[in-house]
Formats: sequence, structure tokens, C-alpha cells
Amino acid sequence: MKPFLLSYFFCTIASLASAQMPVPSSGKIIRHNDFQSNFVKSRPIDVWLPEGYSTDKKYAVLYMHDGQMLFDSTITWNKQEWGVDETLSALIKKKKIKECIVVGIWNGGQSRHSEYFPQKALNYLTKEQIDSLYHSVRTSGQAVFQGLEVQSDNYLKFLTQELKPFIDRTYSTKKDRQNTLIAGSSMGGLISMYALCEYPDIFGGAACLSTHWPGIFTVENNPIPSAFIQYLHAHLPKPEKNMIYFDHGTETLDALYPSLQLKVDSLMRSKGYTKRKWITRVFKGTDHSEKAWKSRLQIPMLFLLTPKTYR
Repeated sequence: MKPFLLSYFFCTIASLASAQMPVPSSGKIIRHNDFQSNFVKSRPIDVWLPEGYSTDKKYAVLYMHDGQMLFDSTITWNKQEWGVDETLSALIKKKKIKECIVVGIWNGGQSRHSEYFPQKALNYLTKEQIDSLYHSVRTSGQAVFQGLEVQSDNYLKFLTQELKPFIDRTYSTKKDRQNTLIAGSSMGGLISMYALCEYPDIFGGAACLSTHWPGIFTVENNPIPSAFIQYLHAHLPKPEKNMIYFDHGTETLDALYPSLQLKVDSLMRSKGYTKRKWITRVFKGTDHSEKAWKSRLQIPMLFLLTPKTYR
């Protein structure tokens, strides 16, 4: 299997690894193990609290997918991490962003692809195309969807109806849209985009890094990117209230994205998005990895969490 596909594959089974607690370089992590849901299978939730966290303050909340890859490279399968605690701690210390907490939502292992694939995009595919989607495989020959149907609508119900209320009850949070953000990479970028479109009154902004616009693992004769764009055309929230960040590299799996992101960018412009509410960036020479996302994480964080953003 090619290295970047190996990385992508193992990200989906990371939840099967040891549930060892991550040790942050700053701040504190509280784990809610085996968080139960009526919509998706249970999973760990890791909540990062910044240095000096106090119930005397209220904090913005950043929800992040693939939560097992965010904080501690010593316990991840590929010895990489997003470095979320380092990046946010530095920005908070310099008063460049709002004080915030991070909710790291572990992926569902084999159900990751089905939970992160925007479900309503299927409305823009034919029955034959959907059947083909469910039979798609990686270059390794492994089935992409692991025999599971797309269930991202249930995943978002889990986030909005179960997880967010729990977080707001348990931690000292700002509950409004302007202070509730969502972020992820690859398929996590897709589900972050989908969350913003489906729940624009809950999520004020989304960071979508290396967004996996192909949906599967090929671009040629693939109707899925067009379906995503049609979905966005119909459901993208108005730019007055919501913010969205897109980016991609140019190597490994990210090499599939440039032409597709350009089409999305064209749509964003047609919908009235400007640099005040939307950023799209290209990072030439960077690949599809936590190391790459860590290197540029401060850019979407400054965009979404700068205090002057929401006046």
C-alpha cells in the first residue's frame, strides 16, 4: 500500500489502539471514556482545557474530529499529532485568539468513512452511482465503507443533540454560534463543512484542512465531487453569519485536491464569500499528514478565533 494511503487507512482504525491518555505539553486533558450515544457507537471524548482554565470565565469551544490524533504523538500509530495544545496555548498566551477549550472526538474506527461522508450529497447521485460508491475500494483492495451505509446525519445529531449539550453542562463555555467552531482534515474536513451547512445556527465557523473532495480514492469518472458542489450550492449558509476555511497541499493524497478545490472556490465567490468570512489556501510541497496540518494550524485558528472576528 502506498504510504499516504497507509496513513489514511490507519487513521480509520486508530480507535482500536490502546486508549492511553495523551499527555499535553500545556493545559490539561480530561477523558470521557466510552461516551454513549443513541445515534452512533460509543467512543472516547478528550477535552483539552488551557492553562489557567477557570469556571469564573467562559470559553469558546472548538470541536475536532479524529480526536485520537490531536495532542500526543507518543501514543498515535504514526507518531504524528496535530499539536493542538501547543498551537492554541501559544496563541492564547500572546492574546491573539479567544480563550477556548477543544473537544477531541475520536473517530469510529471502521465507521469513520460512513460517519464523515456528507449524507445529503447522495441526493445528487443516481442509484447506480450510489451502488458504485458503496462498492468502492482502496488501492489495497479494502472496502472504503466497510459494508456500512453513510450515517453522517446521525453523527451530526450525536454532536449537536448529545455531545454539545453535555460539554455545555460540564464545562464553562460560551454556548452561542459565534463561539462554537468545528474542524478536521481529509474526511474530517468534509464533515466539518457538512456540519456548518446543516447546523449554521450552532456552528459559527469551520476549518476544513486537506478536504477530501473525491469522497473515495479516485478522481477520474468520479461523480462525487460534483455532488458535493451541488449540495454546497443548495445548502451553503449565507456569509453574513458563518466563516469557513479551506486548504490543501500538493503531495501524496493532497495531489488529488487542487482542481476540485478550485471549483469549490468558484462557488464560494458566486455565493458572496469574501476574505472576511472565507479563506482558501494552497501549501505547495506539503503532504497529507498530521505533521503538515500541525505546521499550518495557526492559520485557521487565527481566522476563526481572533477576538475581533465576531463583533
